[in-house]
Amino acid sequence: TDPVIEVRPAKNQVEDLLGEIHLTVGLSDRVLVTVLTKRMAENLTDYLEERGIRVRYLHSEIDTLERMEILRDLRKGVFDVLVGINLLREGLDLPEVGLVAILDADREGFLRSRRSLIQTAGRAARNIRGRVIFYGDSITGSMQEAIDETDRRRHVQIAFNKEHHISPQGIIKNIPESLYAVSEGDYTEPLAFIEEKKKKRWMDNCPMQRF
Repeated sequence: TDPVIEVRPAKNQVEDLLGEIHLTVGLSDRVLVTVLTKRMAENLTDYLEERGIRVRYLHSEIDTLERMEILRDLRKGVFDVLVGINLLREGLDLPEVGLVAILDADREGFLRSRRSLIQTAGRAARNIRGRVIFYGDSITGSMQEAIDETDRRRHVQIAFNKEHHISPQGIIKNIPESLYAVSEGDYTEPLAFIEEKKKKRWMDNCPMQRF
């Protein structure tokens, strides 16, 4: 189910995030954090490390194999928090992620567009406790549209579950031991997702209007 999106002030966003990380990790979930620049990613990673958080960050200079290894280690719990700039490109399901935090969500641009915000927020959709925090001092048009669309999807999903007597459950997905298996997993369609596709077709044909 699409996660609930909460908006919080950008002031003191890093300190607030630290508290949310402790809360999420306490539930054995992982955290994704998106920032706008490589420097911000480095500084935030250093800040969190100094406070005892097990954290890594992704940037464009990391090659494909190392990137896959980092993502696998996140899922395995080798570390708890992944900081990145554009996490949309990774293409993997991360059902262990219980919190997606988007810093400076009110900075309009490609990384904070409606589409990017929706897709980034969707990283928390595989976890039954999944939630999203937008940090920003104002609500931009892109933020509001992302919130509205996520709410619409969640209402449709709830209606689908009710009609088909489905109790939402978190997705349990095996963690491949080999990097080859991780790569291959990007292009396969697990049987567990057949119902997901059925639900998507139902949602696409649902007469409900946009909330």
